[in-house]
Amino acid sequence: MTAPTRTPRTSWIQEGLRALGVGGPDAVRIEKLAQALGVTKGGFYWHFEDRPALLEEMLDAWERLVVDEVIDRVESEDGDARAKLRRLSALASSSRDLMKIELAVRDWARRDKAVAKRLRRIDNRRMEYMRSLVGAFCPDQDDVEARCMVFYSLWIGSHFIAADHGARSRADVLKLALTRLLA
Repeated sequence: MTAPTRTPRTSWIQEGLRALGVGGPDAVRIEKLAQALGVTKGGFYWHFEDRPALLEEMLDAWERLVVDEVIDRVESEDGDARAKLRRLSALASSSRDLMKIELAVRDWARRDKAVAKRLRRIDNRRMEYMRSLVGAFCPDQDDVEARCMVFYSLWIGSHFIAADHGARSRADVLKLALTRLLA
């Protein structure tokens, strides 16, 4: 008889991130995650001491995914800083599921100082990377900072804007904005 297989730690983390994106941190419940994974909640305790430990590892995984892996993917291809910023923009807008998690983390950070501290670190890492790219073609540091702020604000803030753009689609307007930022 073979030993029972355990649900991998990564499955719990991925399901936790999915639940976070759908319903915020309150939706990340061990019993609900176990149900979604089709396992008993007892398996959870093979990997995590408690729910806060899972939440911490979820944030670790999310940070690696949205900062480290994104930078690695942008840097893995040739091109100048403008090309890298275009790749960054494409990656940033490529996943609705990741944006749901992004917005859930930002909302969570409004109520939890530890999450707010982590979000500040992530935002600072992202901004520093963008500064390095924009600074490669823009010598004025004030202009670099303004362009990075607008770039980042477009990426996050466009999800909160419900305005129509006449004959243009939202994607068209964002592309126009990016073109102007990279000029």
